[in-house]
Amino acid sequence: MTSQSSLAGRRAVVTGASSGIGAATARLLAAQGARVALVARRQDRLDALHAEIKDAGGFAVPIVLDLAADTVEAGARLAARELGGVDLVVNAAGILSPGPVLGGPTDSWERQIDLNLTGLLRLSGALLPELVAAASAGGAADLVNVSSAAATQVEPGAPVYAATKAAVSHLSRHLRMELAPHDVRVTDLRPGMVLTELLSGSEMGVAWTEDMRKRIDPLTADDVAQVIAFAVGQPRHVNLPEIVVMPVKQM
Repeated sequence: MTSQSSLAGRRAVVTGASSGIGAATARLLAAQGARVALVARRQDRLDALHAEIKDAGGFAVPIVLDLAADTVEAGARLAARELGGVDLVVNAAGILSPGPVLGGPTDSWERQIDLNLTGLLRLSGALLPELVAAASAGGAADLVNVSSAAATQVEPGAPVYAATKAAVSHLSRHLRMELAPHDVRVTDLRPGMVLTELLSGSEMGVAWTEDMRKRIDPLTADDVAQVIAFAVGQPRHVNLPEIVVMPVKQM
């Protein structure tokens, strides 16, 4: 989809890089010539991906960071130093804890809000000056927020997750309004069902995944990474502000 030269020299921060969409995106961006900061909580996973990218001739730096902690701004500054600036941010980190609001555990609500929304805001806010500076220097600058198809529909069993993704999508619209005058592009990416570890933490989630696997042939993380690489590989005056990518059979 995207030629290697279009991403060569880009300096990307990718969250959620220990698995799923984040890992696939980091791997693809590095393969296409970008320097990539791998941001996630699990050091062993980051170290393995770092070694894989390095062995393939790419550049990556692992940064262990919990986006729900108070160290987000420091982690963002470290990423910018290690990369020599930042012109691409992919917010791919996220969690889903199935369960209703009525009688549901409040700690799971808070964790989803802290990571899916507040953490995204903190990291993006810390790196927006880097994006503005990169665009001012004449290069492409991108903020990609991985939301979900759940942002615009009712999701039985995942109301808080859907609410956080609705907030991410609406935040992306406002960020585009703020950043467009600075030539910074914002993309709100809303994937449908993707085979990742997102639903692996509960019996309900595992059953849901298996049902979807049989019925609709879900997307893979690599499918979504290809879409991200295509979007950020466009000429700097071209923005794809909202992208919905779905399995053919998912309605």
